[in-house]
Amino acid sequence: MRARPPAAPGRRRALSAGGGDAMPGRISANGGVPLLRQPLRCPGGRTHLRTGCCGHVAGSHPKRERVAQRIRGAADLPKIPIPSVPVFQPSTPIPERLEAVQRYIRELQYNHTGTQFFEIKKSRPLTGLMDLAKEMTKEALPIKCLEAVILGIYLTNNMTTLDRFPISFKTHFSGNYFRHIVLGVNFGGRYGALGISRREELMYKAPVFRTLSELIFDFEEAYRRCWHTLKKVKLGHCVSHDPHSVEQIEWKRSVLDLDKLTREDFRKELERHARDMRLKIGKGTGPPSPTKDRKKDVSSPQRGQASPHRRNSRGDRRPSGEKKPADSKAMPDLNGYQIRV
Repeated sequence: MRARPPAAPGRRRALSAGGGDAMPGRISANGGVPLLRQPLRCPGGRTHLRTGCCGHVAGSHPKRERVAQRIRGAADLPKIPIPSVPVFQPSTPIPERLEAVQRYIRELQYNHTGTQFFEIKKSRPLTGLMDLAKEMTKEALPIKCLEAVILGIYLTNNMTTLDRFPISFKTHFSGNYFRHIVLGVNFGGRYGALGISRREELMYKAPVFRTLSELIFDFEEAYRRCWHTLKKVKLGHCVSHDPHSVEQIEWKRSVLDLDKLTREDFRKELERHARDMRLKIGKGTGPPSPTKDRKKDVSSPQRGQASPHRRNSRGDRRPSGEKKPADSKAMPDLNGYQIRV
């Protein structure tokens, strides 16, 4: 069996400024040691992950058995702190809650290992993604930008006055394209963002921007300081606050190609998208859960019509042997309800 030839130098991709990575695969680096780029599923939690990583190192390190025994037998290793999920009082302002959520995401730290710990499929319904976010809080493993967006949605579901929508970026640097995503937020007409990145200026934005275009232009300027050129911006629609919703997240409602738009057209398209989101929320088809609308229709109109007939006193009741004559006024008109069925 022939040995596999070494990886070409061109396959070694530069790290993204925002948090996007090269295509998943298996890349040789540092003397032929393989770096796993495929998602790693951890059904057994941290113990399963630790065992798998130790097994990988044991197969490539020259002093594998001695090093493994020394690490496993060490009793003075410091415990890794696990961040606590933020809990809010009803009186806590939304901006302070957003800062606490971002602080929690930052404490999980960015995943620099090259191994994706959680597999996220954008086509999954919202309820499945929320179950995955709950698993993230239990495992408390490092995350990347897409995982931070899902986690941000999960931690802000109870903030019904906060609008959330995904914002994706595609940039160009040194002959390569990179992708990054954050969770855009809108509270009280002010825009901001939640997320995680290798760069501090490409993650959290406090909700202080008056328009959506100001927020995107601020990200563009941050990319420019990292020597990245912004090529495309994808904007999604508002995400439902119902964690049990079976609808899918609309990731790219608007796709804006900066090479085909002037600066003024780019700004107009951003404001048009912001206006469409406001109209969708105003019509009641946005973030509020559909279960709230169903609660309003709990009382049936037939019960409302029949309720006065059950208030008859005992004196008005007839003996059991007598039959009450048919009264056309007392009979409910069923023609009107047949239309509603």
